Amino acid sequence: MTELKMPIIGYMRSPYKEKFGIPRQPNLVQVESYIEMVEPYNDLSAFEGIDEFSHLWLLWQFHENKNKQESQKFRPQVRPPRLGGNTKIGVFATRSMYRPSPIGLSVVQLKTVKKVGKSVRVYVTGSDLLDGTPIVDIKPYIQYSDAVVTAQSGYAQDEPERHSVIWTENAEQQKQTLLKQKTLTAQIVNELEQVLSLDPRPAYQNDVERIYKMKFADFDISFRVDLDGITVIEIVELSA
Repeated sequence: MTELKMPIIGYMRSPYKEKFGIPRQPNLVQVESYIEMVEPYNDLSAFEGIDEFSHLWLLWQFHENKNKQESQKFRPQVRPPRLGGNTKIGVFATRSMYRPSPIGLSVVQLKTVKKVGKSVRVYVTGSDLLDGTPIVDIKPYIQYSDAVVTAQSGYAQDEPERHSVIWTENAEQQKQTLLKQKTLTAQIVNELEQVLSLDPRPAYQNDVERIYKMKFADFDISFRVDLDGITVIEIVELSA
């Protein structure tokens, strides 16, 4: 079998510092991130005309599970989180990261392309990519052909349920202190609450007493989930 090799054209820089907490689809959370292009693709002329498009397709690599995937045989079935993490379904009927070719595809909204020093950055919102994800291609999203309004999406037809996000008194005090210190911003708080509202826990975990920890941007977040919603218990700066 012939192996296909593709160049890496850039790397995603996003507030998602670990796989836990990343939305399971793009555009569920309007997080701002950017692609840092690498040579020789860090050329502004390569993006001439791109500002006429509102959205882009990103092709990228599932790089964090690469070694694990290479050591395993092909698995024809996986357990998608949307079905509770227990029901098996064909891998090609899912967007599972464990697939023959570890390639992901996401639609994002284009904000701007600009040069920062020697770097060319493509700023987007709505990404569901881990910080450091290799990007293998960028293509414009074509509304008349790419948007199929009559499409059926099987078990993922509807957007996932969102939950209320509550801050404990202690977490609220920590948040306000970080905001005053300007190490935390209102934008990051808003993005964090969007992420938490989707309940980032694995589908098979439903322990209301358990405290979960998640890294987001430059912060460690502790939270729990119960019938009232998502409760933030603590927010701590990672460098602290």
